[in-house]
Amino acid sequence: MSTEITTAFVEQYKANVAMLAQQKASRLRRAVMEESVTGTRAFFEQIGPTEMIARTTRHGDSPLVSTPHDRRAVTLTDYHWGDMVDDQDKARLLIDPTSPYAQNAAMAANRKIDEVIIQAADATAYTGVDGTVATSFDAAMIVDVQTRDVGVSAADLGMNVAKIIEAGRLLAANEVDEDEEKFIVWNARQRASLLNSTKATSADYAAVKALVTGQMNEFLGFTFIRSERIGTDANGDDKVLFFARSGIRLGIGMSPKTRIAERPDKEFNTYVYTAMSIGATRMEEAKVGYIECDPTAGPGA
Repeated sequence: MSTEITTAFVEQYKANVAMLAQQKASRLRRAVMEESVTGTRAFFEQIGPTEMIARTTRHGDSPLVSTPHDRRAVTLTDYHWGDMVDDQDKARLLIDPTSPYAQNAAMAANRKIDEVIIQAADATAYTGVDGTVATSFDAAMIVDVQTRDVGVSAADLGMNVAKIIEAGRLLAANEVDEDEEKFIVWNARQRASLLNSTKATSADYAAVKALVTGQMNEFLGFTFIRSERIGTDANGDDKVLFFARSGIRLGIGMSPKTRIAERPDKEFNTYVYTAMSIGATRMEEAKVGYIECDPTAGPGA
């Protein structure tokens, strides 16, 4: 059993279990393409664009336009979690912690899914027939930390409206389908920065305030998802992700499964175990990018 369980003994605490502050559900799983995977590795086929050619003669040969094919590989990783519930400790508690342990494990699995998706966004992707060609993230899909509105002096800035507009421009310039849902994944720090950077006199202020307060989650063509698990770049700037749904794919070999059973090898105490097998990849460089946001910058839009 967890060595921390003694903190819940009845002589010290109430007859309930309170989950400490934590992210409970996966927030990004719904934002990406999901595929069931059999085995430890899967390939996702891709077809590239082609061009029409001019017809210059009557009764000529039929054209043969070679359609480019490619594929992306996803390698699954196994994850698991386990903890023991001692029968002796159950006797000292007013509750049976088995169910809360299982809930805690499920929350840990959901957070790991988000981490895997976030890490795949700008990680090296593997392409080619056998999935051995390393394809790097496209640095042209980075919105610079100094992106700002006209009239604002050059400086490293946090999130602002100008950066969101630039992210949308990059996707549009790459001909990402206008009807495809697009997402921005930011943290609470950059959410606050956006509100601070939008002056009260700005036409965007009311919309940004509604976004920050949770009254809406869409702005300038993006659906916003908060995650405190986004990373930082080499300069320490927050990497606020933006992508189209088809730009990232999550492979599920085994969804999170939980088992609760007695362990004969552990004095027949109850063991709570959760496992899953997942992997993710960036499907197309043109559909995934990130916005550099200074974590300490003040208003600047």
